[in-house]
Amino acid sequence: MRIVTIEEHVSFPEMTDLIPNYQSDKKQSSNALMQMVPKLADVSGERLQSMNESGISMQVLSVENTDVNLLDSQSAPIFASKYNDLLADKMKDHPDRFTAFAHLPMTTPMAAADELERTVKTYGFRGAMIRGTTNGEFLDAPKFAPIFERAEQLGVPIYIHPGIPPKPVIDAYYSNIGDQTGPFDAIACWGWGWHSETAIHVLRLLVAGVFDTYPRLKIIIGHMGEMLPMMWDRSNKAFQPGNGGKNKRTLIETFKQQLYMTTSGIFTQPPLQIALDTIGIDNIIFSIDYPFSTNQMGVDFLHQIKLPPEQVAKIAHENADRLLGL
Repeated sequence: MRIVTIEEHVSFPEMTDLIPNYQSDKKQSSNALMQMVPKLADVSGERLQSMNESGISMQVLSVENTDVNLLDSQSAPIFASKYNDLLADKMKDHPDRFTAFAHLPMTTPMAAADELERTVKTYGFRGAMIRGTTNGEFLDAPKFAPIFERAEQLGVPIYIHPGIPPKPVIDAYYSNIGDQTGPFDAIACWGWGWHSETAIHVLRLLVAGVFDTYPRLKIIIGHMGEMLPMMWDRSNKAFQPGNGGKNKRTLIETFKQQLYMTTSGIFTQPPLQIALDTIGIDNIIFSIDYPFSTNQMGVDFLHQIKLPPEQVAKIAHENADRLLGL
């Protein structure tokens, strides 16, 4: 069976070393995170070997969190363009195994829209991945409209991935826990915080009317829906049209038409069942979150799904093929 995964990360030292403060931040990183550096930098070595061993047909690559917000408005577009060129070059020998989401200079939205178009038309990139907020601003801010407009025109999706929470949020919610001083990363990020923030991000787009303004726009989120399936019915009741937001359709109507969820990093059956019962099988796309999760871990989960083979195939590759034009 063909298997496509679409939340798979890369990070190239020749680019991250250009970011202000990156070297000092790297020294403070955990040993576990530092062990990922070679895996993130690799495309055609261990990564491809692991894909072959686990039966993964194609990965859609995306740039791991590089704090482009530290770059000024002149430097950011140049940096993003150079990063995308390098990514395309590293994939070029394996066009049947790799494609990518563009890395965008989010501090300059019009340049970000132009870079999205350039990478789609020049390299065949399949959309873009945006990581969390940009200098504390969510994507419902009017300044980001050019990105959505261009994505809709090009017919490519935007993947909203969690990012590091803004410092005021870290200070208020994720620091000074008990007698421990400073932030506690597991609560702020992968253990809870960034999943709830991504759900908030998507709900803000709904309430701001962004989905209605761009009705052909497709948004992807990871980690089995970033908690939204669990809150599906309650949130749908809260965000009815006319309840103070600008949305013209219900949450359920909107998300079934324009939102996709991936399985990245969530490899147990109960969360999948909730996603199936809410957004539905046509909007669920298999993903690994490589290298932070192993390919084999994800594929083992895929093969344990108790659905008819034709439905498993939708999750494994058909939905991704259709959405991304693979």
